Amino acid sequence: MPTDIEIARAAELKPIQQIAAKIGIPEDALHLHGKHIAKIDDRFIAGLPKKQGGKLVLVTAISPTPAGEGKTTTTVGLGDALNHIGEKAVMCLREPSLGPVFGVKGGAAGGGRAQVIPMEQINLHFTGDFHAITSANNLLAALVDNSLYWGNPLNIDPRRIVFRRVLDMNDRTLRSIVSGCGAPTNGYTREAGFDITVASEIMAIFCLANDLKDLEERIGRIVVAYTPDRKPITARDVDAQGSLGVLLRDALRPNLVQSIDGSPVLIHGGPFANIAHGCNSVIATTTGMKLADWTVTEAGFGADLGAEKFMDIKCRSSGLSPDVVVIVATVRALKMHGGMAKSDLKTENVEALKAGLANLGRHIENVKKFGVPVVVGINHFVADTDAEIEALQSAVRNEFGVEAVVCRHWADGARGAEDLARAVVKIAGEEKADFRCLYPEDMPLLQKVETIAKEIYRADKVTASAAIKKQLKDWEEAGYAKFPVCIAKTQNSFSADPTAFGAPTGHTLPIREVRLSAGAGFVVVVCGEIMTMPGLPKVPASANIRLLEDGTIDGIA
Repeated sequence: MPTDIEIARAAELKPIQQIAAKIGIPEDALHLHGKHIAKIDDRFIAGLPKKQGGKLVLVTAISPTPAGEGKTTTTVGLGDALNHIGEKAVMCLREPSLGPVFGVKGGAAGGGRAQVIPMEQINLHFTGDFHAITSANNLLAALVDNSLYWGNPLNIDPRRIVFRRVLDMNDRTLRSIVSGCGAPTNGYTREAGFDITVASEIMAIFCLANDLKDLEERIGRIVVAYTPDRKPITARDVDAQGSLGVLLRDALRPNLVQSIDGSPVLIHGGPFANIAHGCNSVIATTTGMKLADWTVTEAGFGADLGAEKFMDIKCRSSGLSPDVVVIVATVRALKMHGGMAKSDLKTENVEALKAGLANLGRHIENVKKFGVPVVVGINHFVADTDAEIEALQSAVRNEFGVEAVVCRHWADGARGAEDLARAVVKIAGEEKADFRCLYPEDMPLLQKVETIAKEIYRADKVTASAAIKKQLKDWEEAGYAKFPVCIAKTQNSFSADPTAFGAPTGHTLPIREVRLSAGAGFVVVVCGEIMTMPGLPKVPASANIRLLEDGTIDGIA
């Protein structure tokens, strides 16, 4: 069986101008990055009609397992299939981070016949957006330390610098560091730390901004430090927004590539819905909706994380709302949620499948709370048996009241997801979404966390120290009471325990830390043992990535 990279290399890439023409983008609106990648000019985007006319489909998934679910693959397959049946569709995906590419995944551009190309460039550096975000973030961090060094005119308390440096790589050693060591000319010695780039507030602002002006205004609101008497100091106070806007100008233009089947794909903005909001950029999504009848987008990890944040953060901020939600599930993953070992997944086990259905059922119930119609996409694997598929479809229909459609897009491309595409069109035509966020904006911050914990995770309670509770109250009094919350926790479970598969109840959500993202417009709530700078596994994916003698790249999945 060929690998993803072998399938991608065998595909015939079309000139990107031809792909752009399919959705009405003229050649002079493209900033070319070679023959097959382009950025879309911001002036062209600004000239598009203000109102989005197309339908928006959100693809999310059950809680991830080592067995794999295939959310990005299904997003691409569905978009291809919509075009295949005569609709006009564009896909909006998130850009891969180098951290998981070299850490766990080895690639994040879909798979099989349902992937975006050129996949090596997409996975490795792409158009440099993440490098620009990293540089902008670290320029702001340098400006803060520089102000402290040159006489500290803003009265920065070195103990209360809250803006962290970032790097687009998994590097646990940088989580907590001491900076400014050595001679006095090296600055003040203080404790500091790094996050991964995709978890930065700059990335969140990049993804939520409507345009460059909005981006610069949001950057100016970032709280970078406090004075000894707790007065906030912002990026505007260190005159950072203009220079950061310069660094981010080109990056803010959405990237246009193509699927193997020749569908237009916009890839823009960051992943990681476990420690960030995990959605692609608002600019890319709204542009897609202005150019096509259907925009298919994704949100990271399971629906308890990515989809919740898509609804409560991205939609609340932008005014977007999905018309249909597709929840991706696999027989393999559901059997793992039912207690089956990964090594046994090729063996038929209907009882384990039925036990694991509780995870899928909870995600369906949760998504329905946002007032959006749901369909389940069963991402087919060759070892799936007829009995398992029948049990899955029957349970979803009879117990959860939605349809589950078998998809074979990995093997068959657009034709393999045709039934899902027709189901999505049918649902969107027959069931009108009545979108609503999970909680009102005027609810207290801690109560917002409790609402998500109880309504989405099915926790019994939320625990937080007195200091954390006071910090949330202080932020409310400072004018941030209407902010949504962005919960950072393990992606592997509804609980904060990554080993609790299935659909656990009665657990506790422990808040470890809270962070204000005043520019992005939300409060980050860090729970359990989750880290905002991941580490590499014992055998990272980088061990298998190499250049062959002819210069081609090998080892990216």
